[in-house]
Amino acid sequence: MKRLHVHLAVTDLEQSVRFYSALFAAEPTLRQVDYAKWQLEDPRMNFAISTRGRAPGLDHLGIQVESDDELGELDARLAAAELPALAQPDAACCYASSNKHWTLDPQGVPWESFHTLAQIPVFGVDSRAAATRGACCAPTSEAIAVTAPQRGCCG
Repeated sequence: MKRLHVHLAVTDLEQSVRFYSALFAAEPTLRQVDYAKWQLEDPRMNFAISTRGRAPGLDHLGIQVESDDELGELDARLAAAELPALAQPDAACCYASSNKHWTLDPQGVPWESFHTLAQIPVFGVDSRAAATRGACCAPTSEAIAVTAPQRGCCG
């Protein structure tokens, strides 16, 4: 079963944790000094905030899957639609180790599809893409468009 993922960049983590804990009627399931995440069931969502964004506001959206097979299905959808995509196998970011694929919507909003493999004790840096990294663990829009296979319309 898939779960919507939303990551917001915030300026004041404590104030934001207080706000979203009240809104969701739940405390974060993961809390660090620069990051908080809620694994919600109602609505089914992975909602994260961090002080690591380029600017306050929407950092990226995504779909969290429960297996690499589901991740492959999402990547196949992007390929069939001839959309730009960037694979990040074994990425280490947001206190997790994950297999990921990135794309951009027509407005340039990064979308991440990912399968989390394990929690890790650090925010993380994927050394293969560190030079192209934007906010959080999302590659820059340019990196997705330049390093991804050019599949068609939006690359």
